[in-house]
Amino acid sequence: MAEEIERKFLVDTALWRATAAGTPYRQGYLSSVGERVVRVRIAANRGLLTIKGLATGISRLEFEYPIPLADAAVMLDQLCERPLIEKTRYREVVAGRIWEVDVFHGDNDGLVMAEVELATPADRIELPRWAGAEVSNDPRYFNNNLVAQPYRCWRHDHA
Repeated sequence: MAEEIERKFLVDTALWRATAAGTPYRQGYLSSVGERVVRVRIAANRGLLTIKGLATGISRLEFEYPIPLADAAVMLDQLCERPLIEKTRYREVVAGRIWEVDVFHGDNDGLVMAEVELATPADRIELPRWAGAEVSNDPRYFNNNLVAQPYRCWRHDHA
């Protein structure tokens, strides 16, 4: 059984600059009901199918499987909910941990978010200087919710 434990933070773009090239991501959801989400993703030239369970705090079940790139492209183009999530992911190492910084495009342009995976919910982390507000428990920032309510539609004086 796979468990995903991660914390998410907004990124202060005045303080963060990518230290390496990013990877383009295109992803969509075949199902985004509360109890589970089924995601199709193309990351660079890899197709992936991911099933995630209901979040409990910062933890949830996660199962991810490689799928043929051509199948992933058809699923994204013909089966997934709209809009698709488009982003560039950058990997940054801070205090020995890998942080993934997502710069969103399309309907979620302007959103920059970082996440770090943990072994247990109690793990301590050193925050990068560019880490802003923690949004781990704010469902608006789950990628599947960004399909239903894209960032461009938010009232940004309260975001």
